[in-house]
Amino acid sequence: MPPPPRRAAAAGARAPVALALPAVAAVAFLLLPLIGILARTPWSDLFTHLTSPEVTRALRLSLVVSFSALGLSLLLGVPLAWTLARVPFPGRSLVRSLVLLPMVLPPTVGGVALLLGFGRRGLLGPWLAGWFGITLPFSTAGAVVASTFVAMPFLVISLEGTLTALHARYEETAASLGARPLRVFLTVTLPMAAPGLAAGAALTWARALGEFGATITFAGNLPGVTQTLPLEVYLLLQDSPQAAISVSLLLLVIAMAVLLLLRGRWTGSTTPGGAGLGRSHTAGPPPAATPAPATPAPVEPPAADQRWALHAEVTGFLELVLDAPPGTTVAVVGPNGAGKTTLLRALLGLTPRARARLLLGGTDVSALPPHRRSVAWVPQDGALFPHLTALANTAYGPRAQHAGRAEARRTAQLWLDRLGVGHLAQRKPGQLSGGQAQRVALARALATRPRLLLLDEPLAALDQTTRAHVRHALRRHLAGFGGVCLIVTHDPVEAVSLADRVLVLEDGRPLQYASPAEVARGPRSPWVARMLGRNAWPGTATGEGLALPGGGRLISAEVLAAGTEAIAIIGPEAVALHRERPAGSPRNVWPGRISEITALGSRLRVLVTSDQVPDLVAEITPEAAAEYGLVDGTPVWTSVKATETTLVPL
Repeated sequence: MPPPPRRAAAAGARAPVALALPAVAAVAFLLLPLIGILARTPWSDLFTHLTSPEVTRALRLSLVVSFSALGLSLLLGVPLAWTLARVPFPGRSLVRSLVLLPMVLPPTVGGVALLLGFGRRGLLGPWLAGWFGITLPFSTAGAVVASTFVAMPFLVISLEGTLTALHARYEETAASLGARPLRVFLTVTLPMAAPGLAAGAALTWARALGEFGATITFAGNLPGVTQTLPLEVYLLLQDSPQAAISVSLLLLVIAMAVLLLLRGRWTGSTTPGGAGLGRSHTAGPPPAATPAPATPAPVEPPAADQRWALHAEVTGFLELVLDAPPGTTVAVVGPNGAGKTTLLRALLGLTPRARARLLLGGTDVSALPPHRRSVAWVPQDGALFPHLTALANTAYGPRAQHAGRAEARRTAQLWLDRLGVGHLAQRKPGQLSGGQAQRVALARALATRPRLLLLDEPLAALDQTTRAHVRHALRRHLAGFGGVCLIVTHDPVEAVSLADRVLVLEDGRPLQYASPAEVARGPRSPWVARMLGRNAWPGTATGEGLALPGGGRLISAEVLAAGTEAIAIIGPEAVALHRERPAGSPRNVWPGRISEITALGSRLRVLVTSDQVPDLVAEITPEAAAEYGLVDGTPVWTSVKATETTLVPL
């Protein structure tokens, strides 16, 4: 297998001599002191030096101090890292600078600062001594505080980078399943951020183990109390240089072991089988051969007390009122930027761009946080939690709603069986295909028994065959859903086959809210018309048809009041192509040139561009294209009968 392009390019690249020589000198500069330690280590006396009472006592104290500093850093640093990554607040850059300050501050200056802050005459020291009888300077606790001060930034920066790279949709999805913020943090955020947390913890511990300057300045150098291993090296250099070299070698080995263990996680680079700092999780093994799914379980109709109507009044970026009876599926369509996803997030209470007054089954949930609204959300990629199996993913919502473990697993297995993926219960998301993952995501949402179900382009990433299977399963289970379901889609097949109503949005405003058949007959948006495969020309009504923006005119059998803004809808099958100007009945004839021919099933769609009118799509048979010799660039004439155009007022 050939190497990836980047690696191939890197392998073939050669550094200029002007850069290579300084690079080699830099490596030598860093390596030479380490070689010096190895070369001068008294190997024959190494064991004796490392097992001397003074060294073992300092080693024990160093382990106590470093692990205590790590625990304190985890207790304080993890919440701080999450706050910096997730909560925008004034002065966040200043707080981040304060976190980084101990990394660039001279350690002795840090010790002086600790004395002035926590010392007997410092800002907080007298209060600690008077209220709690705690004196930090020249104590083991003081050594822990000094090590935490210089080491905690490594944990905060590492974890913040991981959390920033971790997309918030996982946490938002967990909240929509009924999980409280603390539960989301403990069960979703931390497990997915584990690589960054582990890297930061390892670096924090190693830095605390090697701390010298702040410790000796703030905590002193008392044997058995504050005299850690680095301080012992400092003393041994004066009395026993050979022993100092032996202890230095021990610290060097520990530091190198930590770096090898991280394998690039601190810098964000990746290695085979490892994850970089910015990766939320590693991909699982490829999907194994899938056994035949069991026959999906029947869907029972909802009980009377499990039917919830929807009433929503949305303000802000969106301005609309939406009503739907129980069991209704609403397809939300519109161009990019129309506000489709914003609508879903407003109903979830997750965006400041829009606010929704939301009533579900007559209960006003507008003031409730997302985890208490009984609104389940399935984002486009499903957002399955990668560290949990399909069964655990599906049981997450019932568990968050205080169901027992056994009950939650039974409910989860039932919904996986209903969606035809019960045999995949023990697989993790990385072992599922796209269609399987979407079914699991849908089962996870339905297992919470939501009153409102929000699906954000749930089938967009699937191939056509898989999409058809998942669409069939979705249609089957939406038929038994007692709440209201909103589906954001760009696929006309989904809109027609799944939805009872279609909501058309454009620039944050509703253009149309009607049945799929009504929208198909008279779309009020050029974008929707094109989505449905129709030609859509906006213009201004005249006495005989429509005046087009470019100066062209369209004759129509039906007319609107002059000056009315409208859209002309022309089906591709109503557009005729000719090699010569046609004679006879067509009243709309324009010259043009073929710019694209694409296959659509057993027919061809031909895009014709013209200087007189907007682009026009015609639908013909392959035989007709061959007979007329139609290829890209062929000059043609297009014609449309006046009776084949429909004018829709805006």
